[in-house]
Amino acid sequence: MNQLFKALNDATRREILELLKERNRTAGEIAEHFNISKPSISHHLDLLKRADLVYSEKKGQYVHYSLNTSILEDVLTWIIKLKD
Repeated sequence: MNQLFKALNDATRREILELLKERNRTAGEIAEHFNISKPSISHHLDLLKRADLVYSEKKGQYVHYSLNTSILEDVLTWIIKLKD
């Protein structure tokens, strides 16, 4: 869970999640939305993958990223249980 909160602690990574909420995207498509280097985007995507917030799938020469909503459901359930 620490990896999850670390990943969510960064505005760029939260914006990447918002982009993936709309549709699956390649790293290049994600990078087009930011004024940072492609290696930096790759680093952000790697942290999101390690936190299980995104899935990646290689299709030909591209890697497609998608949002993993099940981990978010798990966190929300945990937070609700804390309240009780």
